[in-house]
Amino acid sequence: MAQTNGTQVTATVVDEQGNPISGVKIFNANGVSTYSNVNGQFKIKLNDEESSVSLQKKGYESLILTLSDLTGKITMKKSLFLASEDDVLKLGVVTKDKRNIVGAITSINPKDRLTFDNTQRVRNYINGLMLGVRGSDNIRGIGGVGDVVFVIDGVIGRDPNILNMEEVEQITVLRDANSVALYGSQGRNGVIVINTKRGKANKKEVNVNVLSSFSVPISLPNYLGSADYMQLYNEALTNDGVPANDGRRFTSERIQNTRNGVNPFEFPDLDLYSTQFVQPFVHSTNIITEFSGGNDKNQYYVNVGWNRNSAWVDINNDIDAGTNRFNVRGNIDFKVNDWISSSLDGIAVISTTKSSRGNLLNTATTLRPNIYSPFLPISLLNTSDSEIRGQLDAANTFNGMLLGSTQQFGSDAPIALAIAGGYQNTVFRSTQFNNTINFDLNRITKGLSAKTYLSFDFYDSYTATIANQFKTYEPTWQGGSITGLSEFGIDLKDQTENLNTNNFISRFGFYGLVNYDTTLAKDHSLNTTLLGFFNSQRQNDTRQTDIDSHLGFQASYDYKKKLFIDFTGTYTNSIKLPEANRGAFSPTAGIAYILSEESFLKNHNFINYLKIKASGGIINSDRGINGYYLYDENYSNGSNINWADGNSNNRQNITQGENLDLTYEERIDFNLGFETYLMNSLWIEANYFRTELDKQITFLQDQYPSFYNNFRPYDNFDKNLYTGFELGMSYNKNYGDFSVSLGTNILYSQTERTRRSEVFAEDYLQTQGREISTIFGLVDQGFYADTDFTTNVNGDRVLNASLPVPQFGSVQPGDIKYQDQNGDNIIDNDDRVAIGQSSSPWTYAFNLNLSYKRFNLFILGTGQSGAKGNKLSSSFNEYYSVDGNDKYSEVVLGRWTPQTANTATFPRLSSQTNQNNFRTSTFWLYDNNYFTISRAQLTYEFDDVLVKNLGIDNFSMNISGTNLFEISKNRDIRQLRIGSNPLARTFTLGLRASF
Repeated sequence: MAQTNGTQVTATVVDEQGNPISGVKIFNANGVSTYSNVNGQFKIKLNDEESSVSLQKKGYESLILTLSDLTGKITMKKSLFLASEDDVLKLGVVTKDKRNIVGAITSINPKDRLTFDNTQRVRNYINGLMLGVRGSDNIRGIGGVGDVVFVIDGVIGRDPNILNMEEVEQITVLRDANSVALYGSQGRNGVIVINTKRGKANKKEVNVNVLSSFSVPISLPNYLGSADYMQLYNEALTNDGVPANDGRRFTSERIQNTRNGVNPFEFPDLDLYSTQFVQPFVHSTNIITEFSGGNDKNQYYVNVGWNRNSAWVDINNDIDAGTNRFNVRGNIDFKVNDWISSSLDGIAVISTTKSSRGNLLNTATTLRPNIYSPFLPISLLNTSDSEIRGQLDAANTFNGMLLGSTQQFGSDAPIALAIAGGYQNTVFRSTQFNNTINFDLNRITKGLSAKTYLSFDFYDSYTATIANQFKTYEPTWQGGSITGLSEFGIDLKDQTENLNTNNFISRFGFYGLVNYDTTLAKDHSLNTTLLGFFNSQRQNDTRQTDIDSHLGFQASYDYKKKLFIDFTGTYTNSIKLPEANRGAFSPTAGIAYILSEESFLKNHNFINYLKIKASGGIINSDRGINGYYLYDENYSNGSNINWADGNSNNRQNITQGENLDLTYEERIDFNLGFETYLMNSLWIEANYFRTELDKQITFLQDQYPSFYNNFRPYDNFDKNLYTGFELGMSYNKNYGDFSVSLGTNILYSQTERTRRSEVFAEDYLQTQGREISTIFGLVDQGFYADTDFTTNVNGDRVLNASLPVPQFGSVQPGDIKYQDQNGDNIIDNDDRVAIGQSSSPWTYAFNLNLSYKRFNLFILGTGQSGAKGNKLSSSFNEYYSVDGNDKYSEVVLGRWTPQTANTATFPRLSSQTNQNNFRTSTFWLYDNNYFTISRAQLTYEFDDVLVKNLGIDNFSMNISGTNLFEISKNRDIRQLRIGSNPLARTFTLGLRASF
């Protein structure tokens, strides 16, 4: 080592055998960096003797050295496979190397991917890239959608939607019982741990990410125009036997004038999905900046972001509809003294969504196209009439128009409300605070440490509203001119912004742990953790504070870093249960063995690494207990009792009985798997799992007579079974300037209701033994035909005596015919059978990354198989179940008529509410299998010389797209969004720079 002017040093880096190491990255305290050459040598400047340098290289243990340490040769130790810095898993409350894991845990470090996969939604990153996850918030199909618990920076229950991916350092999925045990009751359905970025010693960074996007609708609802609607509504009246002179019928003249476009204001043809109301595309801008750095004593990180999304409906000129989001995250890590270090984190997010008071996308589902014209041109007013002239002089106009309405809507005309009714601004605010204190207790005994973690979160949402009053007008038409105006309402600007609280949540959390890590006789390592956890959450309109608390203990043993044994137990407390049953112990254990460390596989050219593992245990949880005091007798006020003296009292009704034996629900879990690395290029992980959710809370149906229903207590009875496997593979290989990375995840999860308390008239209606998401419905037999009916002596059409009689109202030719399952010659709910399942047993994804020189192409595809969708679900908002006065969608074009009896795809039209046709049945189910290209990105990283000349460390440009392509038998149904923002295809131009 040589020193020049006391500031520049030269040193050599070698491995444990004394061989020089090239490519080691060295940082000084100012963030200046260099690399060691082929001889392991490097030069770098230091400010003073207290300055430090950091040495980093993948596969080696990092070093932080001061000037006095830079003597002779610097030795860097090689890390064991899966035990380097990049392989450290921060599991929320504990930290482990990937090599030491015995459970089913998968992790991803986005910093290695963000350049070529620049999406900023955390849920998008989870969906398709994380093994064992269905969508973004369900693990192995256990529980329902959204039942997984998120742990962000050690805090249970934080919302990942407030994060940018740029803030995220690591995402880890904990799937088996042994992995989630330290989270106590909250870990029942699996845990997704997200850790955000922190500053690094001697590594100053400034990063800027700018994204500009535009989105176009993939699919919009297709409702019929006025002429078709009126003609088909007349047909519906005819089907119902309504006389030709009935006042509800539309005249042929009106239908023809509408079809020919004669005066569209007098004969309106309203399409709320036209570009007059819905934007053909929307813009989005996202700017994220990061600042980080520090030295060996203090490190800092700051993230500041702004996101702007325009709105699909923006027809109110007085507001700028859309969403603005601002976020600031900052943290600092610092040393208090030689044995105490601490950190402080602060997060603030403010999001505002401004819109008109009228929700036109929701209105579009019901507002019939012929009902009225929302705009009345001034040019069509007969202004020679003094009354009309006076009304016009006093009116507010909008682009030369008056706001139209009808007697039905009056001053509440929905389009007028959207244009002139003011605005509503919904504000969401989130503040979070964390404090960690770490204690190095080596002075007491080597390997002893402790940690405290304190967090406080506050979320609130409120809506600020300006509710303007406005005039609307119903016209009287004569000869194509408006000869009269009926006025509704008044024109009055609201001078007061009204505030309404939507929701607030405050959360306080604390945990403390003591950790002891030691090595015995060189080959035996022991790590133990004792944890105390407390979390409370309050919410508006809720009297009871949610409290979670538990004690946890984990002991991990390894022999020669190849045999790993883990025992984790928690003692959980729940205030949802009777006092005698509020505590429960949850034991879990796991074992793993690295076979590739044995002599018969060690240094094998084909098998570089092979580990087998098994785990199991029981998790006691109250997470599925939805409410408090379910163990107690509950009463409610009933009807009044009147006395002879004229006084009255409320009757007290009992709603549930007492059960002081009520206890925890149990997750009983077993996981068996392996992971391997082959040919220095192929990673494979596979797991078989079997999980029971037992003792679930329910009312017993078959234990009490029906008259005793109000006195039934809750019981621990229901049981579900989840079995399946998961397979993840990734392949990485370089071929000169070309490199390829291919990954795939497959999850098969089959569920079963293994125990239920049920009483049904027919055995086939029992849900026990069936898949949890089983859909029960009728089996359709096509449509009733004319030949299924005869005419009686009164001239009425009656169903043939040989056919079963439906109990859902009278039927006619063109109605749906159902199968009589039990042979009782009637069609009712007892004829429902299992006709499909709504949850997909198979989910899968693949990701492809191709690089050539400075170009990179990334593609992510996801899919599912085995599920059925239901066109009658509420998400379709009666788009498919059209009867009565409903608006007609394109599906009715396939209606049954005598002429289309053999080709019809939709029942006959009716102007009445049809109880027979729109029931869950095989007629309305559709295949929900799909495969979609979720996103793709092409990236170009600019030449280092050019970038350095610009004073930039790294600079890249990318073009990406989302929802690009889908293969699905029923793509038109799957991509439809009714009453809300359309499913969109988004294209983004991104620029990333590091300084």
